[in-house]
Amino acid sequence: MIRIVIAEDQRMLLGALGSLLDLEDDMEVVGKASDGEKALQLVNLYNPDICIMDIEMPGKSGLEAAEELKDHPCKVIILTTFARTGYFDRAIKAGVSGYLLKDSPSDELASTIRSVLAGKRVYAPELVDEAFGGESGNPLTDREQEVLGLIADGKNTKEIANELYLTTGTIRNYISIILDKLNVSNRVEAIKRSNEKGWFK
Repeated sequence: MIRIVIAEDQRMLLGALGSLLDLEDDMEVVGKASDGEKALQLVNLYNPDICIMDIEMPGKSGLEAAEELKDHPCKVIILTTFARTGYFDRAIKAGVSGYLLKDSPSDELASTIRSVLAGKRVYAPELVDEAFGGESGNPLTDREQEVLGLIADGKNTKEIANELYLTTGTIRNYISIILDKLNVSNRVEAIKRSNEKGWFK
């Protein structure tokens, strides 16, 4: 019997996932958590084979919990709404065995659980395409990210120049390069795009 812990902060979805997996002949949901901290407690208590984890939960996020379980025999499958490359990269570094989107077909979850237990890794194809295809992570250099971070903090060109000990002309050049690399037309869109991709540190 495959023993499973589920961590999901939406109670209705948590209940539905539990019921769905309990219908499988070879699976048993041994614990349900509404945040990452509780998920870790349940994993340590029940020693399940699999922990299915949402990312954005109150308190400790699913990614933070997954990072803490990196050396634990329990395998982690991320199930999330967010197709963000930054999240996916972090999940890969945390050693998660699966990463699925919530709009995946329901039977895909059960087959992913079996595949993961057989030693395979299962990732949503659209995330793999984006992570290893044309958009392999953040295109901005560390300095460009720093400039964008200061823009996001509400600083103007002169304030950024003062903070980084650069000329306003150099900062304007950086901003122009950032907009070009992110394929956006203004600073607000640049911040929004970086946020959506999970690129802000």
